[in-house]
Amino acid sequence: MPFALTQVRQIEALGFRAWPASSVHYDGSWSIRITASHPSKRLNSVNPLDPGDTDNIEERVAAASERFRASDRTPIFRLSPLAPQKLESYLEKSGWERFDESLVMVADLADIDLSDAQDQQPQGDIGRFIDASLQVQGETPEMKPGLLDVINAIRPAKGLFAVDEAGIPVSTAICVCDGVMAGLFSIGTAQDQRRRGLGRAIVKSALKWAVAQGARKAWLQVEADNNGAIALYRSMGFSEAYRYAYWQVVEHD
Repeated sequence: MPFALTQVRQIEALGFRAWPASSVHYDGSWSIRITASHPSKRLNSVNPLDPGDTDNIEERVAAASERFRASDRTPIFRLSPLAPQKLESYLEKSGWERFDESLVMVADLADIDLSDAQDQQPQGDIGRFIDASLQVQGETPEMKPGLLDVINAIRPAKGLFAVDEAGIPVSTAICVCDGVMAGLFSIGTAQDQRRRGLGRAIVKSALKWAVAQGARKAWLQVEADNNGAIALYRSMGFSEAYRYAYWQVVEHD
């Protein structure tokens, strides 16, 4: 059964609040998100939010692209089911390339067995959590200031979860509770520690905390080619709600 556009719109709004861009400009229903301090595509992309908003596409794509270039960012569109088909067709015909498809998955928390979830308290030191997350994800320390800006800007309740073994971070996750919805972000397990159940354990800990905050449903985003993570989330009770993909202009010399 297709996921209703009203539900897609709700999750998109939750995602914007849970992972806030530093600058947001609207052109009609197109949300143009730019974040100078962090290179994340979610924080630096045009997000169309109405399938019927198809006026002056050529001029608006050009104007949005110029806005990104002025901010020293590559023009990127993030197209969900809320994006007009006419816009996608225009981008394709104009030489833009589609890349990095992701799934949005949802679950009823009542259907997830949290009986074995650990009572883990969220990390109170944001800087320490970011250090752990960057190490687990294999990212450089130069990413810390931008990530610190993003996490500090999250307004709904947030839980930062990290598991160490012998003082070495092995898994991390962020859970953002917005009303009855809990979003999971930056879920990661150190490369040499995978297949030990650490990802499942930290997700369950985060969701147990979310239930205590009043959450009744959970959602997350995962890259479409990450078969291991998708299988894990399906086994826990998550199912696919919808997909989105990024489009990037092909620059010619």
